[in-house]
Amino acid sequence: MEYSYPLDLDWTPDEMVAVVNFLAAIEQSYESKINIDELKMKYDQFKKVCPGKAQENNIYKDFKKASGYDGYPVIKKMREALGSETKVISMTKI
Repeated sequence: MEYSYPLDLDWTPDEMVAVVNFLAAIEQSYESKINIDELKMKYDQFKKVCPGKAQENNIYKDFKKASGYDGYPVIKKMREALGSETKVISMTKI
């Protein structure tokens, strides 16, 4: 699938990498599965770049519009699974 990631040109290259890595993790959760610890680490790095809830929601909205993948349910599922025995999450419909 070809689309552009929603990036802010004011971000540093490292910040852009953090956001792209997080959005790639969202993709992975829909296309196969992702380890919860890996997703949490990438989410934490993303939140350092986009600490505000409004900015986070705007990124999710723009990413969903471009890719069809919604970040909010992935993060909700991750939060529900943290502290449980669940090690991976998948948004694929089997």
